[in-house]
Amino acid sequence: MPKPTQEHLRRLREHCTDAAWTIRQECAEILSAKDRHAHTETSLVGCGPALVDLLSRQADIVHSLYQENHAGTTVDAVLEDGRDSSYLRKYNLALKRLEDIASVAYSKFYAYLFKDLPICWRQLYTDARILKFCLLLLKSPYVAKDESNRGGSPDGSHDCLDELVKTLDLALILAGAAGERRGRRWVDKALEFLHAVWLAEGTGHEIHDDSATNQDRPAKRAKLVDDHVPSQLHDDNDQYTGTTFSIYEPFTPFVTRPIKKVDALSMEDFQAYMDQAQNRDLGPEPLIIRNALSEWPALSTRPWNRPSYLLSQTFDGRRLVPVEIGRSYVDEGWGQKLITFGEFLHDYIDPTLLPQSNDHPTTDANHDKDSHGGRTVSGSNADTRPPKPVAYLAQHQLFTQLPTLRNDILIPDYCYTSPPPHPTDPSINQPELDEPLLNAWFGPPGTISPLHNDPYHNILTQVVGRKYLRLYSPRETTRLAARGKENGVEMGNTSMLDIGVLEGWDEAPDSAEHDIEGAVKNGVDGDAFKAIPFVDGILEPGDALYIPIGWWHYVRGLSVSFSVSFWWN
Repeated sequence: MPKPTQEHLRRLREHCTDAAWTIRQECAEILSAKDRHAHTETSLVGCGPALVDLLSRQADIVHSLYQENHAGTTVDAVLEDGRDSSYLRKYNLALKRLEDIASVAYSKFYAYLFKDLPICWRQLYTDARILKFCLLLLKSPYVAKDESNRGGSPDGSHDCLDELVKTLDLALILAGAAGERRGRRWVDKALEFLHAVWLAEGTGHEIHDDSATNQDRPAKRAKLVDDHVPSQLHDDNDQYTGTTFSIYEPFTPFVTRPIKKVDALSMEDFQAYMDQAQNRDLGPEPLIIRNALSEWPALSTRPWNRPSYLLSQTFDGRRLVPVEIGRSYVDEGWGQKLITFGEFLHDYIDPTLLPQSNDHPTTDANHDKDSHGGRTVSGSNADTRPPKPVAYLAQHQLFTQLPTLRNDILIPDYCYTSPPPHPTDPSINQPELDEPLLNAWFGPPGTISPLHNDPYHNILTQVVGRKYLRLYSPRETTRLAARGKENGVEMGNTSMLDIGVLEGWDEAPDSAEHDIEGAVKNGVDGDAFKAIPFVDGILEPGDALYIPIGWWHYVRGLSVSFSVSFWWN
């Protein structure tokens, strides 16, 4: 029987060979067609014959290199053996051309709103990244012929793995891994094989032997320690080593008008709650459902509150994620960037989670952490650098990007009930979804979603840490100073009212004066704001909050927090 590493490598190499052949064949069909318009609009044909031909030639080179490389020798080994340098020339030229193709395709992303971007450019970008991945794999120590040179941590394997993972994540995040015959399924399978190779080489820190290929594993029932406290709050889970995320809360607002709370409801009882609203004109009101996540592995056997587990599912933090930088998306200076998951943990969650490096400096010996996770400063070498801005992995389809984490959660039964339409504005109702829309929300204390409303019903689930929420009914919309179109972007679902500033919890940002003027023009001053009725509450791990369609909500992370939202209608 072949060793696990060899078998996964064989399958990964075949996967790459098939991709190169398929891309080449698809390009050939387009270039040879008498009527190029006969192809569907999702075909590469929309990119034009010159780019299709260039892509085709690179696919042919990659395919031929894999045919020559059947013995399992790396590109570097070819040089060391002094063989014909044409192999290396073809390799380097193809690598450069693929970067050129990806750059041309990505430049088109700026010419359209993403929803209007012709899919041919997304497919071209994805195909170029897939072929680049195939080339990088040939240069990696993972395909070394000499088994004695593999195992442990092969020389250069870390840098190579960084680039391999980054290449496919860019296709997933920037282009949605579009493609008729490849795309997301191809990328997911390639990462699955690579993850298995990485673990078998001993460079990963996964505990379970089957986790690299466990996308079909059944979800285990999580047992709660008691009726109200999820098991993740108890330090009795030894499957993953290391500490849990800090539960320190720098600031916690008082709850003054509590949201109604109930213990976990059956699907039938939840449907009855929506159908039998106390106020027929308003419809169902927000509801906190305790112990709603009792069957989720994310709170027990595969614990998201342990950094070691999350790192094990992201190639030790190598996966790329998009994060928002800044207190709130309506503040001046707010922005977005792509960073590795490890950088996100180290730079914005807790600098002790990854080893110190030049890229991720930690505080010096005079800067110790107090028992709450805050920093105490002593001596003459006090750190005078300004604090880093808040970073938030917000409203990201993380579970499409990381299918293994998707297996750690379950879609609540509540999302398969029949909710009522919007109570005051039928134009907000959306076409019925085939499946709920899932988004991840992960960040340090102080993350904020400003007061806004959504066009769907929402089940917001809390997995790690705590969050404060304040909600206003759709009937108060005229009193909440909704924004209009700003810089060409429709912002009518977001309020000018900065709850944190108005309540004195936060310092006013630079943009506050403009927002205050706008709110006053809408007839909302400080006294008027305080008179608007609301409900508020704190979500604990294991809780779910039902947010009916149209309800305005402000969300504030109190500690390190990981939430999952489920939109449905």
